[in-house]
Amino acid sequence: MLFLSVEFSIHNRKQHVMANKKSSKSEPTNNSSYQFVFNNANYKLMLVGLLTIIVGFVLMYGEEDIYDFRKTTLAPIVVLSGFVIEIFAIMRKPKK
Repeated sequence: MLFLSVEFSIHNRKQHVMANKKSSKSEPTNNSSYQFVFNNANYKLMLVGLLTIIVGFVLMYGEEDIYDFRKTTLAPIVVLSGFVIEIFAIMRKPKK
């Protein structure tokens, strides 16, 4: 029984300390404006990059000649350019 009362008193102290920590935080003001990380132009560029990657993989598809120029050279270049567009879309800062 003594063990339970000691454990209960320790638990109450922890709650009291946690309550004091919560009340000491300052609440955010309603005046602050939240901004998205990306704007509309960034999302459009991401979509263009995604479509470019998909087109590159479609160019790779096929069962005819495996060593065709389209599959070994053109399609990988298109896929890599899609990834470059994606990186640019992510790194581009929105204009204010």
